[in-house]
Amino acid sequence: MLRSYTTLRGERNMSNMVFQMTSFIEKMKENDRNIVVFYGSQTGTARGFATRLVKDAQNYSMRGMIADLQEYNMSELSRLTEIANSLAVFCMATCGEGEPTDNAQDFYGWMQGTYDSLEGVRFAVFGLGNKTYEHFNTIGKNTDQWLSDLGATRVCDLGLGDADNNLEEDFVCWTQRFWPAVCELLGVQAPRQECSFRQYELVVHNDISVSEVYSGELGHLMSFQIQKTPFNEKNPFLAPVILNRKLNKGGNRHLMHLELDISGSEIRYTAGDHAAVYPANDESLVNRLGERLGVNLDTIITLKNLDVGSDMLHPFPCPTSYRTALTHYLDITNPPRSNLLFELAQYASEPREQRAMREMACSSTEGKALYRSWVLDAERDVLAVLEDLPSLRPPVDHLCELLPRLQARFYSIASSAKVHPTSIHICAAVVEHTTKTGRVFKGVATNWLKNKVVTDSGPKPNVPMYVRKSQFHLPLSAAKPVVMIGPGTGIAPFMGFIQERAWLKEQGEEVGETILYFGCRHRHEDFLYQEELQEFEKTGVLTQLNVAFSRQQKHKVYVQHLLKKNKEHLWNLIHLHNAHIYVCGDAHNMARDVQATFHAIAEEVEGLTHAEAVDYFKRLATSGRYSQDVWS
Repeated sequence: MLRSYTTLRGERNMSNMVFQMTSFIEKMKENDRNIVVFYGSQTGTARGFATRLVKDAQNYSMRGMIADLQEYNMSELSRLTEIANSLAVFCMATCGEGEPTDNAQDFYGWMQGTYDSLEGVRFAVFGLGNKTYEHFNTIGKNTDQWLSDLGATRVCDLGLGDADNNLEEDFVCWTQRFWPAVCELLGVQAPRQECSFRQYELVVHNDISVSEVYSGELGHLMSFQIQKTPFNEKNPFLAPVILNRKLNKGGNRHLMHLELDISGSEIRYTAGDHAAVYPANDESLVNRLGERLGVNLDTIITLKNLDVGSDMLHPFPCPTSYRTALTHYLDITNPPRSNLLFELAQYASEPREQRAMREMACSSTEGKALYRSWVLDAERDVLAVLEDLPSLRPPVDHLCELLPRLQARFYSIASSAKVHPTSIHICAAVVEHTTKTGRVFKGVATNWLKNKVVTDSGPKPNVPMYVRKSQFHLPLSAAKPVVMIGPGTGIAPFMGFIQERAWLKEQGEEVGETILYFGCRHRHEDFLYQEELQEFEKTGVLTQLNVAFSRQQKHKVYVQHLLKKNKEHLWNLIHLHNAHIYVCGDAHNMARDVQATFHAIAEEVEGLTHAEAVDYFKRLATSGRYSQDVWS
């Protein structure tokens, strides 16, 4: 959950905001660029799409520039008219409950408050969202509307990508409208056939000192060997794992509790914040890729951008080895996007395989269906693609150029800094299942964390991490009642909440009702933190501990059934005592069902109409009394 902004323009007067940043206008002029593609990205997808647009511009004899929104002075947007045939494109992701990404927050705030005229500026927006969430593509929609309101000219209709369906297909379909519109606007002849351009050149280092080679660092060289504050997404802290225990007592899943030592790091956190963890790919998977590509993984290389005016000198920290790149920097387990298939098709010597790859990369109905079935539904990663297309032999450096960056994984912190000031706790479920091709898919981060085994002797294993602040926090007044709903690992932030309420009670503060609704499959298998929760209930910290065991009886029982059972008491706490409601876990089904249950409670107990009930809980969310930390 990220920092929230009001959604009404003008309510936050930021028109006088001063940006002490680089001028993208001057940079475009210096490097002879007429298209700038800004991105607001949290997981790297929007950045990847922005990179593809800049690369595609070469097919139309245009020169583009990719731009991180937080690095440039966006108040200069009106100056874009100084550049002939110019265009600004925005790839904007929406996070959480309709919030901007970390790198787009200042820009979003400026957009809400500015009254600068953008007349003459031409723009297009592609939004990245997820229909599972109520505020689908809010950031993309608002950016598109506000740019238009300020007088800018929309070149192409707003594109809305849905990660719950097929984000790649949505983007490709939008570009099929976008580029013809740009060609018509600028009087450019569309190419008869798209070409493949290399963006980076390979430099092999045969004689280089180890101290000059990146070994997994994200920012400065040797930053893992010499740790310096402050710690953030570009400078993670290597936190020793001091405890790694299995939580569930039975069943075929592995649910775990980890404790990370943050002593001496100056890292501060609040219960409800997120621990961002940088995982590494499985060693055996990397080795299999190396064998399939016939490459010495320990070769030290640099991929150098052929575009001397680009901000991205390298696609990942260089110089480094192929092994390090494929282990720490590149995503090798997610299904490859269609542009990767298009670029690599030239390396398939078998015509049938080459045609299939090109078809999956095109926007035809047949091509999209084949991509969906053969890549997405089958969950083929890049190794599976290489294994199932025997004639495909791409150069490893070109593959590394095309693969997206491996991203941090975010976990709700399962502890309170009041009780555990020198450690951060994580609760997670190991992801592992068999795909349609018979291969075993293993979640990168959870399996990596599972293998962080702590022994009595020897050094503790380390986890590169930092803390991302959220708005999913306890009310300022401990006297306010709280209702927490968190099935499965959704209980994580509530362990921190309960610990903090217990600590406040020990300090003599008045603590309101603390009610938990937890859900799992079986009492004797996956009742997470059972002993701790029962002790909290015994001491009176937990006013109510309501547990739904979904598969312990013939009919399934979920948390929403228990909520309905206690509807009168819940409504009394919400309506008369200003209780705060917190929901954590699955966004696709659980969060929706829980919200629908609260609507039904308001209708049944208070006699509200459905529309009134929906509006009632929307107002609770706006006021910060109905908070969600959910994922799909």
